[in-house]
Amino acid sequence: MGCFAPAAAAALPCPPNIRTSRRRKKINGGVSAKLNDLNDPLFEAAINGASLRFQETHRPEPLFLDPYAGCFITPDVQKDLDQCSFSRSSSCHYCLATKFIDDKLLSTMNKMDGLRQVVLFTDGMDTRPYRLKWPNSTVIFDLSPHRIFQGATQKLKDVGAKIPRSCLLVHVPSDSFDIQEILYRKGFNGNRPSIWALQGLPLMTLENFKDIMVLVSSLATKGCIFFGELPAWLVETEVAMKGLQQPDMQNWMDKFFMSNGFRVEVIAYDEVARKVGRDPPSGDCRNIPFVAEQLRLSDDQMESWRREFQRVEEEGDEEGFEEI
Repeated sequence: MGCFAPAAAAALPCPPNIRTSRRRKKINGGVSAKLNDLNDPLFEAAINGASLRFQETHRPEPLFLDPYAGCFITPDVQKDLDQCSFSRSSSCHYCLATKFIDDKLLSTMNKMDGLRQVVLFTDGMDTRPYRLKWPNSTVIFDLSPHRIFQGATQKLKDVGAKIPRSCLLVHVPSDSFDIQEILYRKGFNGNRPSIWALQGLPLMTLENFKDIMVLVSSLATKGCIFFGELPAWLVETEVAMKGLQQPDMQNWMDKFFMSNGFRVEVIAYDEVARKVGRDPPSGDCRNIPFVAEQLRLSDDQMESWRREFQRVEEEGDEEGFEEI
């Protein structure tokens, strides 16, 4: 029997809603998914990711281990995947990106002092909060479709998955009206370092990703890192609409990220494969891996700077008045 993995959704019905302080805007609609409806594209896309992680975990020499991916997959599908024959030398784009994001999250967390805030843009079935070794006191914000996350959380609970001791997992529904406000309300601090990773969150248009960029730019302190996978078709559509040639995609990425205060580096899958000792993945690439660094102050940092500047000015005025 051949390998089985449900196809990822090509189109998503609704974008996430995001309203931020730097650009206030309302987006009607929202992400809606029925966890048990296999015809739902959001559910199918999340199951596809879980299937690929399950398959990678059962390789002779896996890139990573996801002991919980199987809880999302039906027994018959698990059996089909267990019977697959695996090549030791190659991996799919998704699994290479998963390995890249895992390593980047942990290496950045361990080398940046005071970094204890993680924001994950996911499909709702991301198991990173449970399977990665997070430093003590890490708060993980999972931003994903609520219905999928809710059902996935129950399945994880049923198999005994637990968040590392002293860490905290906080869910932020991607269909919320004001995600920035919810992050604040649930404990996010825009004056403290944070790290942001994107893999799996349903995106329908480039506008959705622009809203995410504004959100991250508003909340991430200077020097923070935002990385992950950007759907290639979003960028290709924008490039085509502007009449640009494909080689100009890199320049477009540079300008787009810089306009939001980030310096970006596009990561090649072939390079990721080489670093982990695998052959380059075959087939078309659906996503663009990237790493971006925040060059600006967050909104909270700017507000703190403004208050301090105002305080110094007021103290200077008072001293000047006393001298007169």
